[in-house]
Amino acid sequence: MDKQQELYAGKAKSVYTTDDPDRLILHFRDDTSAFDGERMESLERKGKVNNRFNAFIMEKLQEAGIPTHYERLLSDTECVVKKLDMLPVECVIRNIAAGGLVKRLGVEEGSDLAPPTFELFLKNDALHDPMVNEALAETFGWATAEQLAEMKSLTYRVNDVLKQLFAAGDLLLVDYKLEFGLFHGGIVLGDEFSPDGCRLWDANTREKLDKDRFRQGLGGVIEAYEEVGKRIGVDFS
Repeated sequence: MDKQQELYAGKAKSVYTTDDPDRLILHFRDDTSAFDGERMESLERKGKVNNRFNAFIMEKLQEAGIPTHYERLLSDTECVVKKLDMLPVECVIRNIAAGGLVKRLGVEEGSDLAPPTFELFLKNDALHDPMVNEALAETFGWATAEQLAEMKSLTYRVNDVLKQLFAAGDLLLVDYKLEFGLFHGGIVLGDEFSPDGCRLWDANTREKLDKDRFRQGLGGVIEAYEEVGKRIGVDFS
């Protein structure tokens, strides 16, 4: 497969076209950002760690019957994915109160949420990814009612799979975001799943082992990502 021109460069990944119109190459860079790109740094090994972490998670989800765009690793920092027509909303599941939920509602960080909450956010950096609802998404044509229902169902199925996976490594899956797109008309999980887009705490100490270490200046960001990966069986070699 031939890597061709850069199609898009995000905050931490670049996307390239290939000689196959249905396939893209994702390049995971060492860049790290927070607060809608207001803070940016390069962290050594991050691209490799997130690429391999994402591959491991996507393969686990595929084994559970969840359709993803991931196909195979290409190198330490690149993988091949299906080319999706991305839907402009993010799906968020919260199992434990943290982050934006705590700020919005004034609830105590660390409170268990039963049942887990489901939220939608519009992908729009200029508007700081505002929270929306399914009616707004349908009204403005961001997704159909049927697509939204499928995205919600898949997001909860991901929760069932990953809560169990992380629990086996003495980890709590606090919350996470997912992005979906269309591939030949079907809803497919896209983007990535790594500690950049979720919150993971040690189950015993509740130490933060995710991107909050970067946001809050706690240090040891990549070491924490690697610790999480090793606990669940990710091979970083």
